[in-house]
Amino acid sequence: MKIIETERLILRTWKDEDADALWQINQDPKVIEFLLGCLTMKQVTEFMQACNESFEAEQFCFFATEVKETRDMIGFIGLNRIKWEAHFTPAIEIAWRLGSQYWSKGYAQEGAKAALDYGFNKLGLSEIVSFTIPDNARSVRVMEKIGMRRDLQGDFVNPHRIGHPVVKASVLYRIASAS
Repeated sequence: MKIIETERLILRTWKDEDADALWQINQDPKVIEFLLGCLTMKQVTEFMQACNESFEAEQFCFFATEVKETRDMIGFIGLNRIKWEAHFTPAIEIAWRLGSQYWSKGYAQEGAKAALDYGFNKLGLSEIVSFTIPDNARSVRVMEKIGMRRDLQGDFVNPHRIGHPVVKASVLYRIASAS
């Protein structure tokens, strides 16, 4: 089901046929460079199911993202309720993960701006956060281009990274509703 439409993108709920494309995206070494590794097909289908359940419960999730012109499913962009504890939770995060062949086309920025608008103006959220490790310059650049600002006191170790060979503090970005 289409939820958000931009000039070039459709952000929607997940369909079974998205699994292969999402699995491929999560095998790309460029895509997973700053993540915890490749996802199995089981993890992909569980992720898609969890996203759709989140949408049913809260009217937001990490949405399947497709290019309008081609209908190619290129990854996800959307919102998620953080379910672990940190100094800034409870919180809603914005995140994106696109296939590397779709990078540098402005898709992440375009979809993220639309997801922020949806969160603030349709859902009435007051603040949205995002985070990554400092080495992930592409994601930091998107955060800054969509108007997020770094919380200089907000760095934290993501509990999902504990035990990972490269445990680095994440940088926290925030944006508040204009209203």
